[in-house]
Amino acid sequence: MNTNDYIQREARHGAHNYHPLPVVLERGKGVYLWDVNEKRYFDFLSAYSAVNQGHCHPRIVQAMIDQAPRLMLTSRAFYNNVLGEWEEYITSYFGYDKVVPMNSGAEADETALKLCRRWAYDVKGVPTDQAKIIVCDGNFHGRTITIVGLSDDPSSYAGFGPFTPGFVRVPYNNIPALAAALEDPNVAGFLLEPIQGEAGVYVPDKGYLATARDLCKAKNVLFMADEVQTGIARTGKMLACDHEAVRPDILILGKAISGGAMPVSAVLADDHIMLTIKPGEHGSTYGGNPIACRVSMAALQIVKDEKLAENAERLGRVFRERVSAIQSPRVELVRGKGLLNAVVIKPKDGQTAWDVCLKLRDNGLLAKPTHEHIIRFAPPLVITEPELLEAIDIIRDTIEALD
Repeated sequence: MNTNDYIQREARHGAHNYHPLPVVLERGKGVYLWDVNEKRYFDFLSAYSAVNQGHCHPRIVQAMIDQAPRLMLTSRAFYNNVLGEWEEYITSYFGYDKVVPMNSGAEADETALKLCRRWAYDVKGVPTDQAKIIVCDGNFHGRTITIVGLSDDPSSYAGFGPFTPGFVRVPYNNIPALAAALEDPNVAGFLLEPIQGEAGVYVPDKGYLATARDLCKAKNVLFMADEVQTGIARTGKMLACDHEAVRPDILILGKAISGGAMPVSAVLADDHIMLTIKPGEHGSTYGGNPIACRVSMAALQIVKDEKLAENAERLGRVFRERVSAIQSPRVELVRGKGLLNAVVIKPKDGQTAWDVCLKLRDNGLLAKPTHEHIIRFAPPLVITEPELLEAIDIIRDTIEALD
């Protein structure tokens, strides 16, 4: 089969809910991917930051291999001998009393919303069914029916209503708007991405996170950080909130806590929040399965052992400096933190960010546009400086050739 055969097979039998870059991948190792024709590419998407530890990291693969023949799934109807070890590991790792395991980032966000509402009624004393949660313009928390109702992007919400009530949206990176919304005594929580990923890697002003946390604390409102994409060393710290020494009341994790090996997500909080949900009130058949737990512990330990946060911080500065120096009218702006970066592309000669990504693919680098005029660049955090510089050469040469 050739590349087009694979693409047409998906088109015939799969839902048309994605618009992938036309490349068919067969294997990966570290920062590289190979297509079905054995062409090698730099991966500069990392499965939307799920593959921070690099493709097929041997320690993650081995953890999966070791556990799979022993026990795969029991559901939470019974105890298993691995879940408690993972729970102890991850709560110690991030410094919380309790964790609830789920699978996808969207499930973790939904879990946080349920926790926040239950805490509002049982602890804060909000009247029944009156709790409100503040969210931000430009947010992306997933694709479930409740979460798309939080979005102001028509491509997420249009045609899927009616939506779950109880949410208030304010401009991102706007402290006065947040302060005004917090005056409502029925507000229970504030959910945000510390850096907005799908919106185009929008980094808030310095001090925004800390001030928002302080405002929430003063009003007895839970500060909830969706670190599904920004967490696990991606931005140069273990968590993006760590850049301002902010400890969320509810921490939402996913993607890279499994290193891309399988769907794993987690919500962490202290007892006065987590223990408001009782047996039978929330759960997941696959959440906390033994393979997921082994894989997650291996993936998280790699981040520390291989100093991936430090690598992301150092090489992120190199990336922004070198790409900002590209002399091209197409490069309008470069922004980001660590190895989560975006280049704003100014359309020229009818060519958009999509066209730039197609040329990057031709030249051996895979990236994807977001919102048509922005390209997100997020390589695995195991990338070395020589590899990064080679990839930057591809980006520069591609853009200059288009000019």
